[in-house]
Amino acid sequence: MRALPVADPGTPDTRSPVRYLWWIAVSQWRPLTVGIAYAILWWLGQAMVPYTIGAAVNAFTAKDAGALVWWSGALFGLGCVQALAGVMRHRFAVVNWLSAAYRTVQLTGRQATRLGATLPKRLSTGEVVSVGNSDIASIGNAVDIMLRGSGAVVAIAAVTVILLSSSLPLGLMVLIGVPVMAVAVGPLLKPLHHRQQRQRDLYGDMATRSADIVVGLRVLRGIGGEQVFADRYREESQQTRRAGVRVASMESLLEGLQILLPGVLVAAVTWLGAHFALDGRISGGELVSFYGYAVFLIAPLRTLTEAADKLTKGHVAARRVCRILNLDPEITGGTLPVPDGPLADRESGVVVRPGLLIALAADDPEDAVAIADRLGHYREDEPGAVTLDGVPVADLDFAGFRSRVLVADNAAKLFSGPLRTELDVTGGAADEDIARALHAACAEDIVAALPEGLDTEIAEAGREFSGGQQQRLRLVRALLADPEILILVEPTSAVDAHTEARIAERLGKARAGRATLVCTTSPLVLDRADLVLYVADGRLRSEGSHRELLAADSGYRSTVTRGED
Repeated sequence: MRALPVADPGTPDTRSPVRYLWWIAVSQWRPLTVGIAYAILWWLGQAMVPYTIGAAVNAFTAKDAGALVWWSGALFGLGCVQALAGVMRHRFAVVNWLSAAYRTVQLTGRQATRLGATLPKRLSTGEVVSVGNSDIASIGNAVDIMLRGSGAVVAIAAVTVILLSSSLPLGLMVLIGVPVMAVAVGPLLKPLHHRQQRQRDLYGDMATRSADIVVGLRVLRGIGGEQVFADRYREESQQTRRAGVRVASMESLLEGLQILLPGVLVAAVTWLGAHFALDGRISGGELVSFYGYAVFLIAPLRTLTEAADKLTKGHVAARRVCRILNLDPEITGGTLPVPDGPLADRESGVVVRPGLLIALAADDPEDAVAIADRLGHYREDEPGAVTLDGVPVADLDFAGFRSRVLVADNAAKLFSGPLRTELDVTGGAADEDIARALHAACAEDIVAALPEGLDTEIAEAGREFSGGQQQRLRLVRALLADPEILILVEPTSAVDAHTEARIAERLGKARAGRATLVCTTSPLVLDRADLVLYVADGRLRSEGSHRELLAADSGYRSTVTRGED
């Protein structure tokens, strides 16, 4: 039993779609080569059947019982070879299909992780979804068809040699007719290629639209815009349907030609062979063989047309995959070791000092989010804008910085699986550590209500939890990560005041000795902070305790009291 997917998908060649498909083929050359060998054996077993039947007919005509038994046994043997080779060919076809598809999924998944926040900025949701939804199937089909396509080519060559050795005119008819049919369907492939690309683009746009609607459905209902977006989605859906019909019409024409053109060749070979038999130039058995070969050739010829179609679709899919794999992250790191010390944002003047629980209150919430992104090295407006102990974070080792500085906001998702695994992402936390984090986040009641506690399987995105419960569980996950510098963005915005007060009281104790920055305008949290920073118009305006700033800064007072006295 072959284990799939492989542990390491490798480093792909993304210079062009053709190079990517070739790299896929080379990466799995062993099963691909064995599969092609079985496919060739399978096709040759079928190709020899008309010859064997013709020989048996000649033996019967000559009343040669021994030869008839011999050729009958040979026919039975060919059936056994076809059965065995057909089973193994199909088995390796599935293995190669899955290998190519899984390898592409692994590569795009690894690239998505590497790109992080860059991916949604550069590509739409629908375009990414379409890779896992349809493009991996097209790439798998392109690799799969290499088996039957290679066997079909060998079978056509073998039949042509047999026909030429038996009758030069009939052999030449087949030899010329096969390329003519291949050329005849060629002009259809390019428009089919364009129509498939158009359909995929529309499908990606529609998937993006549907994702946006689902995410903002509650807001759309609140402002009465649900029907407007539903109408837009319906219109885009119809455009995608019409594009699919255009693709299907071209494919149906291609399918029709796959029947018509080989049928014309069969009729021509049969007509000419019958005249040769009447003239005594070929025997009755050879006539049966020629007819059998003419009929047999329909299958490999259709396979070649199918190969052209699937390779075209694979090329379209590989282009999309290469586009994703060729993206580079906006934020990269350097090589310097990560030091200890204060984390400073020069643009705003905010400094996160070690060992303190610092609260950041901004008159515009977007400014707080921007500062958190800069401090976490998720964006950098200019080189050297953010420093750690005086060293630009862009020059620091990226992985080391990520392990030292963590930004936790409300956009983080809960994934499906055991709750313990979801909260303790490193797998190194003891039960006592998890209990302390649950206590600090006031989340003990959430776990207590679950049927199996921390071992309970949770649904995707934590759908069984309310917004406030998800927020507290995200805080537990951030506390268990225990980074040197933790930046929390509105960690209590969805919980009630009583719970918020308890979290504010416990957070400082849970983070004792570590640097913590909480972006919030909640008076309950601000009052428990060691230091409060007030940011107005994107710049640090004042700092001090919550009560000091209430008394001294009217702008701060207006921000945290929502303009109320």
